[in-house]
This record gives sequence, structure tokens and C-alpha cells, in this order.
Amino acid sequence: MSSVIVNSKTCEIGEPGQPLLVFLRSGLGLTGAKPGCGEGACGACTVLVDGAPVLACQVRVGDVAGRSVTTIEGLADPGPLHPVQRALAAERAFQCGYCTPGIALRAAALLAADADPGDDQIVAALNPCLCRCGCYPRITRAVHRAAAMSRGDDEAALEPEPVPAALVRPSRPWDLSEPGERDWFGVLGDGLVVVWPAESSGTWPRTGGAWLHIAPSGAVTAFTGKVDIGQDNQTAFRLLVAEELRADPADVRVVQGDTDVCPYDPGTFGSRSMPDAGEALRRAAAGARQILASRPPLAGTRRVEVLAAEPELTSPADWTTAGRPHAAPGTDVVTGVRRFVSDMELPGMVHGAVLRAPAPAAVLRTVDSGPAEAMPGVTVVRDGDFVGVTAGDPLTARRAVAAIKADWDMPAPGPADLAGYLRSHPVAGDGWQRAVRSETGDTEAALAAAVTQVKATYTTAYLAHVPLETRAALAEWDDGRLTVWTGTNVPFAVRARLSQTFGISEAAIRVIVPPVGGGFGGKHGAEAVEAARLARGAGRPVKVRWSRAEEFQRGYLRPMAVIDVRAGLDAAGSITAWDFLDINAGASGFAFPYAVPNRRLRYQPADSPHAQGPYRALAATANTFARESHIDELAYVAHADPLRFRLRHLDDERLAAVVEAAVGRFGWGPGWRPAGRPAWRDGCWVWRGAGMAVGLEKGGRVATCAEVSADGTGHVSVTRIVTAYECGAVVNPDAVISQIEGGTVMALGGALFETVVFDQGRIARPSLAGYRVPRFADVPEIDVVLLDRPDLPSAGAGETPLIAVAPAVANAIFAATGRRLRSLPLLPDGAVR
Repeated sequence: MSSVIVNSKTCEIGEPGQPLLVFLRSGLGLTGAKPGCGEGACGACTVLVDGAPVLACQVRVGDVAGRSVTTIEGLADPGPLHPVQRALAAERAFQCGYCTPGIALRAAALLAADADPGDDQIVAALNPCLCRCGCYPRITRAVHRAAAMSRGDDEAALEPEPVPAALVRPSRPWDLSEPGERDWFGVLGDGLVVVWPAESSGTWPRTGGAWLHIAPSGAVTAFTGKVDIGQDNQTAFRLLVAEELRADPADVRVVQGDTDVCPYDPGTFGSRSMPDAGEALRRAAAGARQILASRPPLAGTRRVEVLAAEPELTSPADWTTAGRPHAAPGTDVVTGVRRFVSDMELPGMVHGAVLRAPAPAAVLRTVDSGPAEAMPGVTVVRDGDFVGVTAGDPLTARRAVAAIKADWDMPAPGPADLAGYLRSHPVAGDGWQRAVRSETGDTEAALAAAVTQVKATYTTAYLAHVPLETRAALAEWDDGRLTVWTGTNVPFAVRARLSQTFGISEAAIRVIVPPVGGGFGGKHGAEAVEAARLARGAGRPVKVRWSRAEEFQRGYLRPMAVIDVRAGLDAAGSITAWDFLDINAGASGFAFPYAVPNRRLRYQPADSPHAQGPYRALAATANTFARESHIDELAYVAHADPLRFRLRHLDDERLAAVVEAAVGRFGWGPGWRPAGRPAWRDGCWVWRGAGMAVGLEKGGRVATCAEVSADGTGHVSVTRIVTAYECGAVVNPDAVISQIEGGTVMALGGALFETVVFDQGRIARPSLAGYRVPRFADVPEIDVVLLDRPDLPSAGAGETPLIAVAPAVANAIFAATGRRLRSLPLLPDGAVR
């Protein structure tokens, strides 16, 4: 029997034809190498073989027999962390962290070959790795810092993070019982529990409140219903609690994503973490501070206080802990200790796979599961039209489900003209997709009276979320109670869905959200139901992890937008009329920042031929792209500088301040005009152009300036992005800047080249090789200007910074080439045609 050396240990090879990734993860329990795409297109599975990067999903374990394999778990074992690991953690060069092990190993290999690489060398070495969170600028900085550490010019000593003990399951979910009935102290031990009760807004609770426990030792455990899916709201929550309690942030633990012990929350979306959960936690902590000031020591105490009045909060202007850069150590990320759902195991667990329809809306007619049932170790589960299998490993499960013979009634092919279809299929809509109409003045009369009228149609494509970790869930039934571990933005909604599916009380269901490998609005729980169905049918814990093809084909998409804009100018070049119609995308980002006396804003839902749902920033990207592109068109017609034209019409002082900050850093000047003079560079003429765009959404204000270059062939490159952002009182500047940088990278994908291509209603190439997302080589210089307003409430930063990128780039392309591009993506093949 042959063997391989893994992290300095000799390991026998049982199945030489087994993928190296499966051998490492299932055979050896080394989960640092991550499954991402299965086709060698994401780099998440990178390991080192004899010091060289290798994609473990593309190599058979027999191919590395007799050689030395290093995974992230062995990069610094034994001994202190590798300089790359220390630098990545010190720079906080990750968000969700799913891609980090593969990136760390490639960076270590680069530094072993080149002790002081430049940016071009770093980009070339790391470009095979995908970071969907967009942390490329920070990763590049971290590699430079690691090189300095290797030379002894820099240091960052990091202690391993303690792994907090899991909480005992309470007898009943705390959010489903009154505070006085909860078994606080059986779970948390002696001390003081302070509860800030739920608040309501409209038809549902805006927040289920917050509660925290203070132990006699001074350790604080705070609970919130929001989840952390890479945006690091957990650190912000710790800072807010520590600030109000006058405590050390190291003494504060925040528990999230566990429906048994956390307050109810409708979901982590809409940049509501700070406005909702952050404010609730501040009040619970401030109330606790007041109680402790008048109470004896907590030893032997078991006291519950439900706050009935608003406590006195610390003004953000007086913050000494919050409002300053603070980053969690992150050593669990850089060492492979962090466990995602994809990495989790339970005793007796099997793997599941689900029979999928070959096309959306296909109806199952007949099914023959005999071939799958004949396979050793395979269990077939039928539950109505649901058909799935379980097996001892994921490869066998997928082979088994592929062996099932099924006949389907197929739907008609999808429409080729998507824009025309959406126009001709209006619906009433409901929820966040309900129709919207708002009008001030007489828009039609003003348009008719305008000296100049400008009209245009803008479109944005359907986009896929492409989280690096595909949807995954692990389910276990135990004595009639169901526990599901899944990566989701909406754990309480998933609990309700499971309750409805299985006809059991929500009190018998626990949903836990471990670390999540990206989401961006796309993970809302379908996989949790699948895992629970299979676990009930198989009588064993079951893990389901979608393939990359399933992620594309079964997940919903960002809605396509068709937007008609008409506007009128008077003789002085002022906007007198504005008519804006969004078809299908949504009303997010409708807030109109310009002073126009006659304006009409409409959103018309449509019967989308493709499944669509929430996506980072929702429709605000589409609506801001259309509005800011059209504002630029009006400025051109009025022979006005785009910056001065905007400032002349802006009706929002906060936004005007953000614009001034952005253009000041960017260096906007009178030379940024359409069809500017070219420069001779690298043997050809190159035109430069700059564009800008502004937006206000979810309580934040953003302004983005972009610079592009275009050569004589029409090839366009984005060379620089400057974004200024103001979100009220800033709780953790480092995390906010990270969100802006990452959001800018993600927005560039949708602006330049991301698009879902359909073939008769189906996604044509459901793979990472067939869907381009930003990589290291696509990232321009990114500069962030963060404005702190301690006089204003804190707003979120995960979405609004994205919305002005696409129009700023489109306007810059016009300035460089004279071509007005009105459809996203702007450059699907890299050039202006």
C-alpha cells in the first residue's frame, strides 16, 4: 500500500483514485482545504505539494504518493504562525474567511520563491484564488507585510483565540417564552440578566430586543438575533456593549445565530445590524450599567431585570471604545480552525443529495429509484414529490441520485427577449416587490414645457450570488426535536419554514448558524428543509451541500431591471421634470437626492421568467445606475461639468459633504471632459476619463469617482476608484472600510462583466468557469474616505457603498470614449463596441 506525507506525517493511501480533497477532508479530517467549485476555478482547495500550490479537487491522491502535502493546518505546525498567517490576521484581510486557507498557502509559496514580490507578482501568484467578499486590496497589503515580517522589519504577535464553550440547549427557545420563565441560569450560571424588550414597527417586530448576562467574574455574554456572515457585525456589537458597560471588549462575548437562545429577528439584511440590533444591545448594556451601579456584587446572584424605561446612553461623541479601529484576532481563519457548515460532522452522519428537475418548473411524472436502492449503503427517501438519497460519502450520494430514472413534464422554453417579456408581464406584487408610485408636481406638464427633453432606457442583467461556500445544511432529529445547522441570513424564518413543513412546533426546532462562506442575500434556507427531510427519512444525521451547478441552477438570481427615464431642462440648464419607471428590479434606492419641482417615481413588478430574490443592495444598484447615468446625460446636454451640475441640484447637505470629500481625494478638475486628449502609451494612444455618481440608501450617503483608460481598440480598464461614505456614527472604522473595499470589488463585477446567460430559459453554463466574477487582476486602485458623524445614528455599511460604482464607471467610459453605455454589464467582453 502506498503512502503520502501530510503535514509531516505518513498517511496510508487506501483508494488511489480518490480526489486528494476528499482524502484530506473525509479521510484525515483536515478541513482547511475547502470545496468550492469542483473544477479548479476558485482556488479554495489549494494545498502545497512539495512546496508548490496544487488544486486538491483536480488531483488524485495516488498522484501525490510519496510526496509531501501541506495543508493550512500544517503550515506552521509545529511552531509560531507563518508570517503570511500573522499578516493576514493583522490586516484583517478576510471577511467570511472561506477562501483564506487557500490564499495563505499560495502566498507562502510565493514568498518562499520571492522574498520581496511586487504587486504584479502577488496578483499573478494569487489570481487563481477567488475571494467573493472582495478583500483583494487587503490581501495584497498582507502579503507585503508578511514579506516585511520575514525580513524582521515588522511583527504581529497573535495569540490563538479561545474557542467558546457551546451553550446548553434550553428547555424551550427563549424568544418563545416570557423572561421570567426562561432557564437563564441553568444555561449561563449565576449572575445578572438584563433584557431590553422587543420593539415593533409596522406589522412585525423590528427587533426582538436584546439580552445580556454578566457573570460574577465580570464576563459578559450578549445575545442578538442578527447573524455574522462575514461583515463582522459581531465586533461592532462587542464594542457597543463594552462601551456602555465600561468593560474591556475582551471580556464581552456575543452570541448570534442560535434560535434557542437569541432574540427573534426577521433577518440580517438591509444593513439593519447597527440600527436595530446595535441599538438594542446598547440599551441592554446601558441598563445593566445603571443596575450594577446600585447593586451589591454578583456572587451567588441570580437576578433578571427587564428594562421598562429608556436608559441613558453614552453619546457617540463621548465614545472611548466604540468608534475606534478594532479587529478580532482571526487566528481561527488563518489556521483552518474555523468550521463552516461544509466542514461539520456528527456521529453517525451520512451525506445527502436531492433529485433535481432538469429545468425550473418541470413537473415530476414518474420515478424509478431501484438502481439507487441497489447501491450498497444508499438509502432513498421519498416525501411527496421530494426524492433524495443518503450515503456514506458525498460522491456516492451524487452517483446514487444520478442513477435514479425520472421522467419530467418540461416547461416551454424561456423568452429570448427578456426586457420585452418583463414589460409585457406586469403583476401587482407584494412585500418588498409591491408596486410603488410617488409624484410631486405635474410631471407630464413640466416635460411638455421643457426646453430640452432627454429620455433613455437602462437595463441591468440577472446576476448570481456565487458564494464561495455553496448552500449547505446539517440536520439531526433527536427524540422528536430537530436541530439544523445552516448558513443563512434568516434563521428564525428558517425555523418557521421547518415548522410548517413538518407540522411541529417551532419550540421543537433549533436553527444554528455557524460561520458562513459568503451569502450576499442568497442563503434563505431551502437546503435546511432538504437536510431535515433526508435526516427524518434516513433516521440519521444528514449533511446536504449543493454542488456549484445546483448553486447556479436552483438558487434565485438578482432581478433584471428595465428602467425608463425622461427628464426636462429649462433654458438655464436646470432640471424641471423627472419621470422614472423601474420594471421588475424593485424600489430600493428610490430616494431622490436632487431638487426637482416635478418628479414621478414608479416601480412596476413583473412576472419574472426566472427565480429572483434578495441580493446585496437589492434594486438600489439598478436604480442608482439609471438615475446617475441620466443625470450625467443631462449635464452633457446642458454643457455643464458633471460635478457642478450635481452640486447645483443636490437637495441633501449630508450627501453634498460626501461628494466634496470624494472629489477632494480624487482630484476632480476641469480637465475631466468627454473626448479628452489621448496620451501615447505602450505603443498606442490611450484616452483617460473620469466619472462620478452619488447615492443615498438605508441611512447612508455615498459618492464614488472612477477613472478609466481606453485604447484605440476599444479596450477599457478601470484604473482607480475613490468612494466616500457616511453612515452616521461609525462604530468600527476598520470593518466599515473593509465592507466598502469589498463591496466596491463586488460592484465592479456587476458593472463590468457579470451576467447570467440563458439558453431557452436555462442557465447556459452553470459553473464558475462559465460565470466570471472579479479576481485579483481585475481590481484597480481603491481609495476609501470614511466620514464619521457622531451626531447621527449609526447606519449599516454592507450595501450602500456598492450602488454608485456602476454609474461612476459608465460615466467615466463616456468621458474617455464618447460612448454612452446604458446596459449592465458595461463591458462583457472587455471592450466598447
